[in-house]
Amino acid sequence: MITTIGFDADDTLWQNEAYFRLTQDRFADLLAPYAAPDHLHDRLLAAERRNIGAYGFGVKGFTLSMIETAIEVTEGRVPAAVISELLGAGRAMLDHPVELIDGAQATVAALAGAFRLVLVTKGDLLHQERKLAQSGLGDLFDAVEIVSDKTAETYARVFARHGSGPAQALMVGNSLKSDVLPPIEAGGFGVYVPHGLTWALEAADEPVGHPRYARLDSLTGLPGHLAALAG
Repeated sequence: MITTIGFDADDTLWQNEAYFRLTQDRFADLLAPYAAPDHLHDRLLAAERRNIGAYGFGVKGFTLSMIETAIEVTEGRVPAAVISELLGAGRAMLDHPVELIDGAQATVAALAGAFRLVLVTKGDLLHQERKLAQSGLGDLFDAVEIVSDKTAETYARVFARHGSGPAQALMVGNSLKSDVLPPIEAGGFGVYVPHGLTWALEAADEPVGHPRYARLDSLTGLPGHLAALAG
């Protein structure tokens, strides 16, 4: 019996990756005299991968990785004006209004009260707190966990703290790597709701056929899926 539901935030409840893609396009335009877009993308992704341990996830780490990549591909000759634009792009991402994904508010509201709802997200603490406040969803959650990374151990700890353990918990999100596979490994249920845009570092294979895995086309299908599990 499911008693606790964990929700991812970015690209599950509200849009996120689209703003990273727009900023990355601007980054490519600014660095076009020094590197081709595909090469620049690969260099930026490599910088993000090696910097996660130091900067964590989110806009601030992404901005620092853009600056680092700009310095690398220009061999230290990147103009100060370009660095200034990259910093401005990062600030604009932090200040961007929250845009809820279709069905997010109705789905969370429909499940509130019937289950313990826990928001489980990673990224910059202040930025995620600000987005949750702007989303209007904060009062619907029983708990909020902003974590440095999402591992099986993370979910086991979160669902033990805010529920009756992972065996009676379900996590829903758009990332197989972060939102689905780790909670299943912890002994819980994972529901994958694909988003049109997914960060390359979140790619993973679907656990097709796993008894505690499901894929839904939309968040609006979650209440029906929970009813089917209960039945």
